[in-house]
Amino acid sequence: MTDATISPDAQTARAKRNVIVLVLAQATIGAQMPMIFTVGGLAGQSLATNPCLATLPISLIVLGSMIAATPLSAFMQRFGRRAGFFVGATGGAAGGAVGALGLHLGSFPILLVGALLTGIYMSAHQFYRFAATDTAPKEYEARAISYVMAGGLISAVVGPQLATLTSQSMVIPFLGTYMAVVVVNLLGASVFFFLDIPKVPPLAAGEDGGRTRWQMLKTPRIAVAMICGTISYGLMSLMMTSTPLAVVGCGFQESDAGNIVSAHVLAMFAPSFFTGYLINRFGVERIMGLGLAILLCAGMVALAGVDLLNFFGALVLLGIGWNFGFIGATAMLTASHTKAERGRIQGLNDLILFGGVTLASLSSGGLMNCSGGTAVEGWNAVTMAMVPPLVLAGAALLWLVLRPEARTPS
Repeated sequence: MTDATISPDAQTARAKRNVIVLVLAQATIGAQMPMIFTVGGLAGQSLATNPCLATLPISLIVLGSMIAATPLSAFMQRFGRRAGFFVGATGGAAGGAVGALGLHLGSFPILLVGALLTGIYMSAHQFYRFAATDTAPKEYEARAISYVMAGGLISAVVGPQLATLTSQSMVIPFLGTYMAVVVVNLLGASVFFFLDIPKVPPLAAGEDGGRTRWQMLKTPRIAVAMICGTISYGLMSLMMTSTPLAVVGCGFQESDAGNIVSAHVLAMFAPSFFTGYLINRFGVERIMGLGLAILLCAGMVALAGVDLLNFFGALVLLGIGWNFGFIGATAMLTASHTKAERGRIQGLNDLILFGGVTLASLSSGGLMNCSGGTAVEGWNAVTMAMVPPLVLAGAALLWLVLRPEARTPS
């Protein structure tokens, strides 16, 4: 059934059912991302001959996401969200298997191939937030996005703890974690059988398909949403990628790094229970601005010292800032395009998004391991690199707020 053939009550009920399915997907399959982000840099460090390349496995995941974003969006536009999410889970399972093979053989290149395949899952994972709005009434869209993102709370707890339990479970360090990733994907994908999102019907002859990509990029709200979303996600990746290396490099344990990553991911998703309400109550621009301000505070706490409390404080603030900035940007974007346009703009958005995140992730490893001679100097370099992007995002948002005609959704 299409939205036009069902009652408003039935439409809302279907939207809520789909949100539940996507929350379960976040909670189960989503656990692989904190698992891999916890051990990926350490696994790379164990195999790479050049320490500057230690975080390359994480960067390749993001690169794979960037490459997959546009074709995966087009695939979903044609075959539906469910088919696209199954493709994502298959990519995640394949990435875990190939990564495990790379560790077993002691091959850094094979580990990188596995990371690239994992990027297919990461790309599909990001479309959960868009899928939450596909069947949702307009007034429920921001909350639907928030609730789906809140599903990451369970993965935030389960993922890092699974990484801690499995990282040394076999003779070869981290091999057990990558094998666990395969199981998580195969079992978690079953929830998609319950997803009920109709395919977008093909355009009839002569029917208006909406704006071109270039026309949408020139729309102020879309442009600012993409800038702020990319920078919010990129800065989160910049700091998170180097955190395990910085924590261990400053003399703490791998379990400490896992606990910090767990606290960070909890902070990423816990605010989601009320982010949608805050957006509806105060406006999306204010919430995005608050997110950018909190990201700045995260950098200040990180620069203040390298005690465990500093790491915990900085990463918790990083997660909250990401939540407000990224969910706000997503809500602004989805309110600025039509269903006919979603396959074009959502794929383009995530192509640009993961391009920025790839650059941030690659920069993170280089800054952390090749800036100065100590872990403290490297961590400070990572933190200082947050300033220019934050200035850009803040200026873009301020420009939008000062343009009254641009504040009205397209």
